[in-house]
Amino acid sequence: TAVPPHRISQAEAAETMHHVFADIFANSETMSGVFASTGIRHRYAARPLDWYLQPMGWPERTEVYVEEGTRLFVEVANKALDAAGVRPDEVDAVVFVSTSGIATPSLDAVVHKQMGFRPDIERVPVFGLGCAGGVTGLAIAARIAEAQPGFTVLMVTVELSTLSFRLDRPDKASLISTALFGDGAAACVLRAGETGLAVIEGAGEHLWPDTLGIMGWSMDPVGFGVILVPDVPSFAATNLRPAVEGILGRIGLSVEDIGRFVCHPGGTKVVAAIERSFSLPQGSLDHERGVLADYGNMSAPTVLFILQRVLEDGLPERATLVSMGPGFTASCVSLARAA
Repeated sequence: TAVPPHRISQAEAAETMHHVFADIFANSETMSGVFASTGIRHRYAARPLDWYLQPMGWPERTEVYVEEGTRLFVEVANKALDAAGVRPDEVDAVVFVSTSGIATPSLDAVVHKQMGFRPDIERVPVFGLGCAGGVTGLAIAARIAEAQPGFTVLMVTVELSTLSFRLDRPDKASLISTALFGDGAAACVLRAGETGLAVIEGAGEHLWPDTLGIMGWSMDPVGFGVILVPDVPSFAATNLRPAVEGILGRIGLSVEDIGRFVCHPGGTKVVAAIERSFSLPQGSLDHERGVLADYGNMSAPTVLFILQRVLEDGLPERATLVSMGPGFTASCVSLARAA
């Protein structure tokens, strides 16, 4: 895992936003406490806080996305490859997941020479998965590795969600996202038939009909605009477990088989809703709350930050990664402890 160099405390972010959008916070009892209720202590951002207070459009945002995204890609990819004992020229395919910026060629091509990848590497850039991207990207990489035994697949996700901050959009969804989102990157190496940290047993997704407006981006000449409904926690509490049960059932497992759910936290209310949904004791998702406190919601990479902590604690016999994202979609990957 990796984060940008600029750390922003939640208190500092709250003070700045209360100054910039003074009228909104003064006139809304709901919004006045939004920064304090997130459970976040600090986050990391691609640029210092003052940078975000300047008017900007696509060119300025994209320049930072490519510059900082490239740096994070190289850092986190090399960390994962070093940990796996794999050289960059041994990587056969790279799955790159990102939804917080647009670049063509995608960043996996931008870093090709710097990383030392082979000319015949297979590139799979994936856009639009949002917070579900860490889990779905892992599933895509696993299927590529399984389909071609001996293939080494590098999965990288980089999200710079702070670049979506908009001075011109003082709506509730934008301000809530300003209280939640940070930047980060994560990577892992997958290969079929070898002993590693864990074995991917199966994966799946569930898309709820008529839910396109729950989460996503709108796009205009200034940049991305946040689409985020406030009742995601209640939606998760009611709908997540049946969806996950269906996914697990299709790969021959049940909720009772899972020793640890590793969940994208979204926010503290979402974490509590997930615990209720799966009838987990309150506080069970401790690493989810810990990563949220230390890094904020980094979108796709967040669940892999949590998995890293779970692995350091000792993976149970079986764990399942769960994320929700635009669609509105739930994505799962089931892991078994390596023998």
